[in-house]
Formats: sequence, C-alpha cells, structure tokens
Amino acid sequence: MNATSTEQASAPVALRSVLSAGERPPRPGPVSTSLTFGRRALLKIKHVPEQLVDVTMFPIMFTLMFTYLFGGALAGSTQEYLQFLLPGILVQANVMITMNTGITLNTDIQNGVFDRFRSLPVWRPSPLVGALLGDAVRYSIGSAVVIVLGLVLGFRPEGGVVGVVLSVALLLVFSFCLSWLWTMLSLILRTPNSVAGVSMMVMFPLTFVSNIFVDPRTMPGWMQAVVEVNPITHLVTVVRGLMDGSVPAGEIGWVLVSSVLLVAVFGPLTMVLYRDKK
Repeated sequence: MNATSTEQASAPVALRSVLSAGERPPRPGPVSTSLTFGRRALLKIKHVPEQLVDVTMFPIMFTLMFTYLFGGALAGSTQEYLQFLLPGILVQANVMITMNTGITLNTDIQNGVFDRFRSLPVWRPSPLVGALLGDAVRYSIGSAVVIVLGLVLGFRPEGGVVGVVLSVALLLVFSFCLSWLWTMLSLILRTPNSVAGVSMMVMFPLTFVSNIFVDPRTMPGWMQAVVEVNPITHLVTVVRGLMDGSVPAGEIGWVLVSSVLLVAVFGPLTMVLYRDKK
C-alpha cells in the first residue's frame, strides 16, 4: 500500500517534469489554422469525390446544351455563340458552385462538428475561412473544366493566356467573397436542404436575369434596368472583356468594390451568428 501510494503521489510530479522539459510550442496563427481547415475541406473531397460532380458535369452540360440548342437561333452559328457564351458559362459555373459552401457547413453544424471547432484554442474564424479556401480549389477545377471544354469546341480567347488567367483570378476572388453569404445562411437555416433551396432561389434570378446567355439590348427596357444593377452582369462583362483582349477598368473596379462589400456585410454577420450559435 505504501509503495503504491508513493508511486501515485510521484506520478503528477513526473508528469509535470516531462511536460515542462521543453518549451511550449507557439500558439498557431490565423494563417496556419485556416490552411489546416482548408486541407480538411480538400480531404473531404478526396474521400467523397462525388462532391466534384457540380464542378465537372454541370458546366459541361450547360455549355453543350446552350451552345448547340440555342447557338444557331441566337447568334446565327454555334461557333459565334460559343465565343459569347463561354465566359458567361464560366461565371455561372463558379457562382453556382459557391452554394455548396453553405450546404457543407450546415451539414457539419448538424453533425456537431463545429461545436468541437469552437472549443479549440484557435483563431475563431479559421474553420469558416479554411472551408472557403478549400472551396476555392473547387472553383479552380470548375474553371479549368469550362475552359478546356471551350477550347475543344473551338473557343478562342483573343486575350490569350494572360486574359484567361486574369479573368479566372478575378472570378475566384468574387466567388470567395460571395461564399460568405451562403456561410451566413448555413448558420441561420436549420437543414442542408433548406440552405440549398434558399440559395437556389437567390442564384437562379441572379444568373439567368443577366448577360450570361443573351445581350441585354434584346430585352425589354424594364428588364435591362434590372440586368444593369445585377452584380453578375458586371462580373460577366469583365470576364468577357479580359478574354476578348480588352481591359474594362471601370467594370473591374465595380467587381472589386462589390466583392469587398460582400465580405464587409456578410463576414461580420457570419461571425456574430457563429459566436452565438447554440
């Protein structure tokens, strides 16, 4: 008994000596923790590759369907319409993909995963920022799929590689900022299905009442006014211009300002909801 008691009494001392033998590792910073959660998002794609269906099959389906069903009627030939359509499809594919951010986060919340994240001694927004960074990889994959398909079908960007790279970079920035809207909705709505339904209800008018598929000048006057204030319209104009070899500086500024506003409005709201989530 005495030997056992002596061993039990010395155990905490030995444990403290081991723990204090070296320097305490530094607390991880915002960048490292965000990248760690971003890696987690990519690992989820690795283990569930079906998540890439929306970034591969849907862009292919929309490009082929609109080019060959409506190209002749809208532009006189499928090749001419492809030159007009592909930058718009590139935008549509990416902004539609952003909805998956909210659905995935809501699923984690329902499974209790985010309750564990909030108990960790890390920068509070890092699980959200990391998830968004992981989704940025999905946007890049979707962009590559659309561009490669367009080149195979005969799309030829006069802006060359530089125009394509700049347009994709700007598109990724806007998509990342737009994702904060769906992140906020994932913290408000109760189920992944409700997040998907509300997101679709928002995105369908934004993408179809725009200049993605047709020139707004063919629309009634009142609809042209709606299209002109649609942020997706300005984004498509920028992407189309960069790929066509022009640099619409005013439109680029408008897109950047709208991206900043998206984060400035929905970022703080998301963090307040995340902090108070029960």
